[in-house]
Amino acid sequence: MKYFSLLGLILFIGTSLFLSSCKKPQSATTGWEYNNSKNGGFEVREYAGQVTGPGLVLIEGGAFTMGANYDDPKYDWNAEPRKVTIKTFYMDETEVANVDYLEYLFWLNRVFGTDYPEVYDKALPDTVVWRDRLAYNEPMVELYLRHPAYHYYPVVGVSWIQATDYCAWRTDRVNELFLVESGILDLDPDQLNENNFNTDAYLSGQYEGLVNRNLQDLNPNGTGERRVKMEDGIILPKYRLPTEAEWEYAALGTVGNTVYERVLDRRIYPWNSHVLRTDDKDYYGSFLGNHRRGKGDFAGVAGDLNDGAIGPAMVGSFWPNDYGLFNMAGNVSEWVLDVYRPLSSEDVAGLNPYRGNVFQRKVRDSEGLIAEKDEFGKLQYEDIPTEDLVNRRNYRKSNNINYLDGDYQSTINREDWVKQTEDSGSSTMYDYSVTTMLNDHARVYKGGSWRDNSYWMMPATRRFLDETLAADYIGFRCAMDRVGSDDGY
Repeated sequence: MKYFSLLGLILFIGTSLFLSSCKKPQSATTGWEYNNSKNGGFEVREYAGQVTGPGLVLIEGGAFTMGANYDDPKYDWNAEPRKVTIKTFYMDETEVANVDYLEYLFWLNRVFGTDYPEVYDKALPDTVVWRDRLAYNEPMVELYLRHPAYHYYPVVGVSWIQATDYCAWRTDRVNELFLVESGILDLDPDQLNENNFNTDAYLSGQYEGLVNRNLQDLNPNGTGERRVKMEDGIILPKYRLPTEAEWEYAALGTVGNTVYERVLDRRIYPWNSHVLRTDDKDYYGSFLGNHRRGKGDFAGVAGDLNDGAIGPAMVGSFWPNDYGLFNMAGNVSEWVLDVYRPLSSEDVAGLNPYRGNVFQRKVRDSEGLIAEKDEFGKLQYEDIPTEDLVNRRNYRKSNNINYLDGDYQSTINREDWVKQTEDSGSSTMYDYSVTTMLNDHARVYKGGSWRDNSYWMMPATRRFLDETLAADYIGFRCAMDRVGSDDGY
């Protein structure tokens, strides 16, 4: 009897486990079954985690000391140290290369070149940045961007605005390919003008494409099939420029010298040593980054070039830091997302610090529907009107670039700025081209370049340039938000 009782218990437990394993997922709060068309069809798709987009490396977030932890020989005092925390995100392994940008230009010309050639022209890098009134650099003007010898060198001559436009284009091309590889869409090489894949337009129902197989729609009131939604987890977040804090955090790569929450060696470069040469026995004494060693010395002497590059070097050159990122010190400086202010440490938040927020919303028509996309296939956005923000607690106006540093709120108690008004922006404090070169369009760029001495190779150093300008020593790399867990699992 005991034997049969034990056997029955085992069968009961086994049957219970089997039935529970076969049970469909249901709401923990209502008990209603998910993904069941008979009860309304609310869908909750399985999600295995964010797919790493092409070219990206996962940067596990955490706290770090942002800013300079060394003497400031220039006496700028514009990078005071402060503790901040960065959420986990993704960043390009290397700088965006010429071949990557040429792919972008080719696509723009193919899609818009006939009817809207200005779109292509607007994206062209300024190759004339190579010219110098007292140097012979004309071959670089003609060859650097397009000659195959330079395909895998970092693109330069790109303004901050052009870099952000490239990030938006890259987002759409990656998401389009994901939908093709998922069997949702077929490849469409004949996209033209406004009929081109745009992530926002697709999600809002304003781009159809060549449909191969839409997803099944479990809503009993639906048509039986539907397009992909954000809730399906197929569409990736947007490629964008990294914030200044993200860039500096990723460049330092302290994940490699941290043991049980203790940073063993406070870095000033993307490596532990305070010197610029490697102790790798096979390359002993070689420079760890491409920079200018001294006045007029851009590479060393023939037969033993100290960094192997007289100008920019190929992307992926030298040694990666502990996150696996190449050339976070030297080669080319890089645009970041932030608007420049000299004392940002006093104002910005402790979590994901960033100055440059302009909060927007999609334009809607008189019926409250999302307005039709424009002639380039993009949805239209607008700054949120102030009257719609009266009851908000976390922000009161759309443009927050000059918040607490140039706006009415930061100057109202100063006698010399009593004429400042709510609508005058930062024009009183920052009298551009008269008393300062700062305004709300001055963007930060980080890292040293092939033109710079070693001081600028320290990730904490920071400079700025107007977002419409470009240089022969400034490039960029893209970043992407990490959704879900911050530990990368």
